[in-house]
Amino acid sequence: MTETEKMLAGKIYAPSDEELTKNRVQAHKLSKDFNDTYEDEEEKRAEILKKLVPNLGKDSGFMGPIIFDYGIYTTIGERCFANFNFTVLDCCPVNIGNDVFFGPNCTIATPIHPLLNEERKLRYKEDGTLYDLEYAAPITIEDGCWLASGVTVCGGVTIGKGCVIGANSVVTRDIPAGVFAAGNPCRVIREITEQDSIYLKKDLF
Repeated sequence: MTETEKMLAGKIYAPSDEELTKNRVQAHKLSKDFNDTYEDEEEKRAEILKKLVPNLGKDSGFMGPIIFDYGIYTTIGERCFANFNFTVLDCCPVNIGNDVFFGPNCTIATPIHPLLNEERKLRYKEDGTLYDLEYAAPITIEDGCWLASGVTVCGGVTIGKGCVIGANSVVTRDIPAGVFAAGNPCRVIREITEQDSIYLKKDLF
């Protein structure tokens, strides 16, 4: 297996691999190019995103700044929006459905490092370059979710359809569909029901 194949399969891989480094540097450059634009430069931003996140659905976009580790391993559906400071470390596939909203400062992080220091620390190859023992796990965020400000989603997690994740939550395990969940670690607080309809809040109209 190539190092890219190992990475995407969730096995230990070498991030310093030539192909991975090339793709990662390219994504970081494209992220910076996007961040250096103004939000009314829509055509310029769209051209950058075609290269950075080729699997980006119709009418989806980002406020910026953004940073993608690879971009090419992220799939985003239609009508999705991410507010300021959206970070995606897509060392394993990241799959985001339709109509998903992200508040400011959200992080999607697939990489996982060993808990033991001796296994986690950097080491040297025969040629003197550094490497570490690293692996990743995929993340899925299904249709219609809203992740509020400051949410972090960790590798291996699936967030079910229509969920709301409260601000500053750290999602370390799967969240079932149709619930409000929050906390660190994130846990289900309650089911979302028709009683949560904005139209029942008469003081808002």
